[in-house]
Amino acid sequence: MEFRPIQFDQESLAQYCALFAACFPGSDKFTPAYVAWLYCANPDGRAVGYDAWEGERLAAHYVCVPAMARVNGAAVRVLLSLNTATHPDFQGKGLFTKLADQTFRAGADQGFDGVYGVANANSTPGFIRKLSFQLVRPLEARVGMGRLHLDGQPAAPLSFERMWNPASIGWRCANPNNPVRWRTAGSQVQFHAPALMAGVPAYAELAHADVPLDGKEGMIMPLRLFIGLAPDAVASYWNYASIPQRLRPSPLNLIYRSFVPRVAALDPALIRFSFLDFDAY
Repeated sequence: MEFRPIQFDQESLAQYCALFAACFPGSDKFTPAYVAWLYCANPDGRAVGYDAWEGERLAAHYVCVPAMARVNGAAVRVLLSLNTATHPDFQGKGLFTKLADQTFRAGADQGFDGVYGVANANSTPGFIRKLSFQLVRPLEARVGMGRLHLDGQPAAPLSFERMWNPASIGWRCANPNNPVRWRTAGSQVQFHAPALMAGVPAYAELAHADVPLDGKEGMIMPLRLFIGLAPDAVASYWNYASIPQRLRPSPLNLIYRSFVPRVAALDPALIRFSFLDFDAY
């Protein structure tokens, strides 16, 4: 088995799409347009990842995408752990762990501070035991009406917050599979995208000063879905009710692995996170 960095030419992207089709039959997510958008068009940088090859056969594939974040108050480059696929003929050989190790070493060499991701209940233990991730906190899943009222600032610097600018948020909203819509509302930009709950869009807010976009005015459904985290000091959620665990498809957990010794772990009480910050919608 040979391990190589991912490639970005048309032939390689087509091979990745073919692998996804073999691993996830029935899924229409991994189109050529989506993979090219995710791997090549991100203004924060091209994807970082590794492939496993047995001769001319692509056996497995793992990718993270670059992002900017504030980690313990410092603006740093991080990776978002995303696509992993192992062909059915090669499963059970530990290829994902080997590809992840290679990817994280490459990320550290390229100056990234760490890697974060959102894992479901099945995959979380593997990330923690085999890849030394921190289980930061389960994400909130809430349904409510109107604004979130989560924009207050705690006294201490946030432990983790994704940083957006007009270029990066414009790219994020241009997801060819599920475009994110937005509108300006006073000092805020409000974002929404179709979610699994029909008629209840995933919803997030950012300060207008951080992402000075021209608002795309349009209707946002009154009932909205919040998936994410807010600092404990401002997380009242008074107008958003928690979705019972039995009604959630799979509980989601924020996980993090630092590449630098100065960040031992994230503080779960000082996290700001929304659907914009990962790939759920």
